[in-house]
Amino acid sequence: AVLGCAELLPAVLAEECPSPCSCTSLGDARGTRVECGSRGLRALPALPRLARSLHLHNNSLASVPAGALDGLGHLQELWLQDNPWHCDCGIAYLRLWLEDFSAPALARLRCASPAHLRMKPLAQLTGNELGACKRLLPTKCLQFFWRDLGLIAGAIIALLLVAWALKFSKKLVWQLTLGGRRLRRHNPSKTR
Repeated sequence: AVLGCAELLPAVLAEECPSPCSCTSLGDARGTRVECGSRGLRALPALPRLARSLHLHNNSLASVPAGALDGLGHLQELWLQDNPWHCDCGIAYLRLWLEDFSAPALARLRCASPAHLRMKPLAQLTGNELGACKRLLPTKCLQFFWRDLGLIAGAIIALLLVAWALKFSKKLVWQLTLGGRRLRRHNPSKTR
């Protein structure tokens, strides 16, 4: 069955504190501390977009939906340990996100299942251990895909412009050099 984007990417950003978590303001400019640790969570709740500190430790989280953490631009602290992480294709998003966000946070996570990966650090998983991840998610549903595609296109355009500018500047220098030599040959006052 093909899942739509709404089913794959739940609304994970909210303005209010999610139930059953507790939230503390760290000041207008500093964001919010979101305490969801030890709350028996089986799924990620809708998180405040201004979350700066997020505690999700000691719950029953097995995975995090792809894209669920992408909108948390103010996040500086994340606690995810002591959850029964299921290490298959569904954990790939969390692993890749943590590689960029916090290597120490990634190092603290261990697989709970499947049995052959029990207690293996999430950071040490290989593609073969995750299984056949041919179709993890449709790329049209991933927000970061379009951002990355735009950055790559921008970089290619910039490189083409630089190459064109270098080619044009070499031609201009060559023309100026030739023009200067012609002037010297026809200037009789310099030859005396």
